[in-house]
Amino acid sequence: MEFYPSIEKSNIQEIKQFQEQKLQELLTYLETHSPFYQKLFKQNNINIADVQSLEDLQKIPTTTKNDIQQNNDDFFCIPSHKIVDYSTTSGTLGDPVTFGLSDNDLERLAYNEAISFACAGIQKGDVVQMITTIDKRFMAGLAYFLGLRKMGASVVRMGPGIPELQWDSIFRYKPKYLITVPSFLLKMIDYAEKHGVDYKNSSVYGAVCIGESIKNQDFTDNILSQKIKEKWNIKLFSTYASTEMSTAFTECEFQVGGHHHPELIITEILDDEGNLVKEGESGELTITTLGVEAIPLLRFKTGDIVKAHYEPCECGRNTMRLGPVVGRKQQMIKYKGTTLYPPAMNDILNDFNNILCYQIVIQSNEIGLDEIIIKISTDSDSENFVNEVRDHFRAKLRVSPKIEIIDFDILSKTVFNPNSRKPITFIDLR
Repeated sequence: MEFYPSIEKSNIQEIKQFQEQKLQELLTYLETHSPFYQKLFKQNNINIADVQSLEDLQKIPTTTKNDIQQNNDDFFCIPSHKIVDYSTTSGTLGDPVTFGLSDNDLERLAYNEAISFACAGIQKGDVVQMITTIDKRFMAGLAYFLGLRKMGASVVRMGPGIPELQWDSIFRYKPKYLITVPSFLLKMIDYAEKHGVDYKNSSVYGAVCIGESIKNQDFTDNILSQKIKEKWNIKLFSTYASTEMSTAFTECEFQVGGHHHPELIITEILDDEGNLVKEGESGELTITTLGVEAIPLLRFKTGDIVKAHYEPCECGRNTMRLGPVVGRKQQMIKYKGTTLYPPAMNDILNDFNNILCYQIVIQSNEIGLDEIIIKISTDSDSENFVNEVRDHFRAKLRVSPKIEIIDFDILSKTVFNPNSRKPITFIDLR
């Protein structure tokens, strides 16, 4: 098993030719096995022989999550008896969608995570503690386990939550890496400081961070990352993935974006009109999966607004790299003339040490305009605390949202819902 694929260090033209060959194989597979894409090709008079290059992809309409929700069964390319695992999307952009995986798809998933973890520096023999669920039809947790097993690492399957048990496991099994939602690291640090745990002398070297951004667009540490590193000097690696992609974009040791794996996925970054954005501009990540057997996707719009970086990386890979997600297209907020995404508000709220938890609620007011309500639990006694938060919003984002102080016992039950895989810090009621 090659965990450092040679295609990723090939020149740009070789990578493009390689992907165009894989695209031909995918189009033939879809025309033969996919009821949804058979219909799409027919309705749009698409002859797959006319799609020879990556540029020719523009001849094919995009696919959305709404398409999959409305035609879920038609996306399956194999009979049900060949499905060995059922996963669902997290539902961040709406109702969950069912994804089946064949035995070959699980092998591909394991390969993807193995090369992604290797990119972040994890090696055979390393002990890795998974602070994430592997059940509840969660594809990522299964992928992490399969990838670590394939590369020969040892896995400690702890699951999310309960800092006391996490520390017990760390000192018992001495993991070098953690896989976790980064904000949970702050909870682990807080527990360690309150209970005299010598966390700074633990075995942990680094954490692969999932579900939340830890970088600004220029790859400097954002507020969340800074707060973790101020207390605990460990390496933090970004990774970005989704159930639909069955593919991860993970940072290498130089930490300037998640590396693209060209043998697994074709990427396009599109503007609102569906055209490719210019280099250096942000747009919606649109993906075409390669090597997927059960539910391959062609020009699927992920809903994530990202920026690509094309200059060669110091690690020797020549693949495109994805920067931090700017925001989700459906979560864009128009507030008094200013365009906002939740990650920008998260950074502001994470700047306050005495905010125990928070939730951003977006709703439409009586005249149809977006309204922002920030719900906060705090241990601050200051009468000016709300004004301080509001002033910080004005200074950073030039907006002044409505702020409500909520008792921690009440708000935390909504934010840390046991049925959710990550904290629910954003609710869209529009």
